[in-house]
Amino acid sequence: MILEKGHIIADYTVLLSVKQSAYAETYRVKGSDSKLYFLKLFNYSKLKSSAFDEANNILEIELVKNLKHPNLVSYKDSGEIILENKKYAYLVLSFIAGETLTERVVREKFTSLYDINQVMTGILEGLKYLHQQNNPIIHNEVTLQNVMLDLSSGTPKAKIIDYGYARTFHQSSKSFNKEGLNPLFMATECFNNIYSPQSDIFSVGVILFQLLYNQLPWSVDTGNYNSKTKDTEAQIAEERKKKIKFPEVSEDIYDFDQSINKIIKRALHPDTEVRFSSADEFIKALNNELEVEDVDTVQAQKSDKEPSKKKTTFSSAAKGQGFSAIAGMQELKDQLQVDVIDALRSPEEYKKYGVTIPNGMLLYGPPGCGKTFFAKHFAEEVGFNFMLIKPSTLKSRYVNATQENIAKMFKEAEENAPTIIFIDEMNELVPDRESDSHEMSKSAVNEMLAQMDRTGEKGIFIIGATNYPHMIDPAILRAGRLDKKFYLAPPDFEARKAMFEMYLKTRPIDFGMDYEKLAIATDNYVAADIELIVNDASRNALKSKGRITMQNVEDIIKKTKPSVSAAELKKYEDLNNKLLGIKKEDKNNTNDRPRIGFK
Repeated sequence: MILEKGHIIADYTVLLSVKQSAYAETYRVKGSDSKLYFLKLFNYSKLKSSAFDEANNILEIELVKNLKHPNLVSYKDSGEIILENKKYAYLVLSFIAGETLTERVVREKFTSLYDINQVMTGILEGLKYLHQQNNPIIHNEVTLQNVMLDLSSGTPKAKIIDYGYARTFHQSSKSFNKEGLNPLFMATECFNNIYSPQSDIFSVGVILFQLLYNQLPWSVDTGNYNSKTKDTEAQIAEERKKKIKFPEVSEDIYDFDQSINKIIKRALHPDTEVRFSSADEFIKALNNELEVEDVDTVQAQKSDKEPSKKKTTFSSAAKGQGFSAIAGMQELKDQLQVDVIDALRSPEEYKKYGVTIPNGMLLYGPPGCGKTFFAKHFAEEVGFNFMLIKPSTLKSRYVNATQENIAKMFKEAEENAPTIIFIDEMNELVPDRESDSHEMSKSAVNEMLAQMDRTGEKGIFIIGATNYPHMIDPAILRAGRLDKKFYLAPPDFEARKAMFEMYLKTRPIDFGMDYEKLAIATDNYVAADIELIVNDASRNALKSKGRITMQNVEDIIKKTKPSVSAAELKKYEDLNNKLLGIKKEDKNNTNDRPRIGFK
């Protein structure tokens, strides 16, 4: 531990050390107001990139600042200090006079279901508050160690602590660092980097089982677990396919009621559609305000006789910046305005001239060029409802299930029309039937063809996105289906310049930032590359606590190669010409291709 007893940080004097983690240390301190607090000291050099928000502030500190709830630890102060010529951040939290749930169960087991329910309700009330924020906060580490029992008022009150792995619901989880998380408390979907409020619900279910039965729901010998090890996660996931065994505790818990096991089964169910949908629903079940049916199993697999039901992702009418957030591609935007947007907004006017509403369009090009980004802002520009579909949402290993899921998707879209359906990785859902695709894939193509017939008249517009347009069944690309096809190439000079300006404008930059020079240096870099360059330059500046300089960004560019090689881009250019029917000797200069960027 870095700090010794008596060390003073700002207005706080260190009394004793509490615990140490891979990137932070926690101390009990005394403030100048003579009150006790917890102080968490962050070592910048050991923090992972996912520990910072978009403004490069420590995410945990920013989240805790705005939390005010009796079942959550509360914020007092924060700042930065220099220790041994190194910079640290500190977070001061309210002192909780009590013990963790881990300490409690080691010291004394619970003997009353009522007492357990009181603790569980407190945890769930805290999560309910987090999950009901405008941008829901997912704690991601609800364990016995991160719940404290406040004993200052006589009646133990559960309080959730430690937000080191917390994230807002809309933050990307691709770079989320799971190192240090206990997989035994994590929902199975978290092993695939899928986090939601229901992931926290699962963790609470594990705690409930442990308080009742003094053991974990499943027996898994992981030794020194490492959440990065896929073998460990696979072992846990496999074990969770088995039914939970409930020990006999009626003699140990004097007011025990067997109905609590139904609640546990539902909280720990691997299918999020079966699991409690919210902390509030869980609370009502504990308070007997909600009748809980016995799901009978916590197996991850459903019966082979009954295909799994999958829901599409549906959003209400899109609101946002629309095309104003996209730099460049003016020709494409103008074409879409006439051919698609005006037709969707004024169908009766187009009908007078015998012009039908288009069914859909295909966006294709190299990875990282913003196909999903463009589709999102297209939906905002039109103002239609929006459905984001991944092939995994619809595909199933059960016979006819994929076709049924496709039919349900179109039915939902029609019921909420006007609707834009965005299907990412289109080639995965509708592969060329002349290829070696499975017979079930061919059936899915047939179903898509049938459903896509005259969708424009139903108020449905389909956007497909792919990196491999040549792998899509040709029938999908014919007139009457995906009528329009647009190639999204790496951003041009103006777009790259605008992207650097956008990504850097909210960050602490030095004078002399030459955006034109940066744009020239990143020819053929895709949008994702430019964002990565800015983020890496920001991290370097953060380490030295200085401003982001032109030299800093240029150094990162020199170290960062384009994620799509020149040879690969040439293949996409040739593929685009082939799809457009342009002969090699007649093709236009590649510098005239449409580009996408962000503004």
